[in-house]
Amino acid sequence: MQVVYQFKENTMLLRQIIVMCLAVVSFATFAGDKAYQDIALKTYPEQQQVTLGSVAGNKPIYLKFWATWCQPCMEQMPHFEALQKKYQDKINIVAVNININEEQPKIADVIARFGLTMPVWLDNEGELGVALGLVGTPYSVLINRGGDVVYTSHESDANLDKFIDMLANGQELTAQTTEAPSAEQTAKLLKPWEQGEHLLFFTATWCDWYLAESRPEMSKECIAVQKGLNNLAQKVTNKAWHGVVNHLWTDDKALEDFKQLYQTKIDFSIDELGVLFNHFKIRNIPTLLWVKDGKVIQRITDFSQPEQLVKQLSAQ
Repeated sequence: MQVVYQFKENTMLLRQIIVMCLAVVSFATFAGDKAYQDIALKTYPEQQQVTLGSVAGNKPIYLKFWATWCQPCMEQMPHFEALQKKYQDKINIVAVNININEEQPKIADVIARFGLTMPVWLDNEGELGVALGLVGTPYSVLINRGGDVVYTSHESDANLDKFIDMLANGQELTAQTTEAPSAEQTAKLLKPWEQGEHLLFFTATWCDWYLAESRPEMSKECIAVQKGLNNLAQKVTNKAWHGVVNHLWTDDKALEDFKQLYQTKIDFSIDELGVLFNHFKIRNIPTLLWVKDGKVIQRITDFSQPEQLVKQLSAQ
C-alpha cells in the first residue's frame, strides 16, 4: 500500500506544529541558569570562537535561529535586516545558523542575497539551541540586559517588533520561562546508551521531502539510506539497533507517518529536547553511530558501500 506522507501535502501543518511546540516552550520551566551565555559558538566566516557573554556588553540581545534550507527563514530575512538597521545601536542582533546539514557557501549566498549586516554565528554543535528551547526555525529569542530570556517566537511580526522596541527603549521586561534539559533529564535520556553496544541511526522525519527543493542531493541521500535501513539492520544482528529522529518540526504523528512510509523494523524515537543530537554531536543526517558503553566507536555518514558497511559493523 502506498503511504501518503501527510506533511508533503501542506506545509501549513508544519507551521502549526511549530506554533504548538513553541506554545509549550513558552510555559515550560526554566531554571534561571544563564550558563547559555558561555556556550561556545563560531563566527562566520572567520570561524572564531565567541559566546553571548563575551559580546553582550550592556545591550539586550536579539537572536534569530535559522538555516539556509529553511523556507520561512528566507521569508523573514528582509524584516530581520530592517530590524538590524533600525536597532543596531541599541540591541546586539545576531543571526545564529543551526548548522544542521549546512553548506558554508550557502550561508554566504543568503548573506549576499538579503544584504545581511548583522553578525552571523554558527551553533556549531547545537548546544545553544538546546539551551534556549529551539523546536524549529525560524526562532527568535530576545534577552534583556540582565541575561534573561524575555520573549521567544517563530513569527516575524508586529508582536516581535513591539518587544524589540521596548528593549531598545530601556525596558528590561520580565524573564520568560523557556525549556532546557536539566542535568537530571540529560542523564536520564543518555542512560540507555551508556552500557552495552548500540547502533544509533540519526535522521529526521523531514529530511527526505523538506530538503527536496533546497537540497535535492541531501534529500535523495536521506531517501536512499532510509529505504536501505531495514536490509542493513537484518544483516548486522550482533548489536542493538535504535533510530533517533531530530526533534525539530516533529511530533508523534510525523514519526508514525515516517515509520509507516519506510516500514521501519527497528525502534525509533524522537530526540527529546535535542539531547542525543547535541551529546553525540550530530550535525549531518543521516548518521549512524556505533556506541559502546557510551563512547562512539565509529561514526558513519557514507552509506554508499553497504556490503563493506555490514562487515565494518559486524566486527566485535
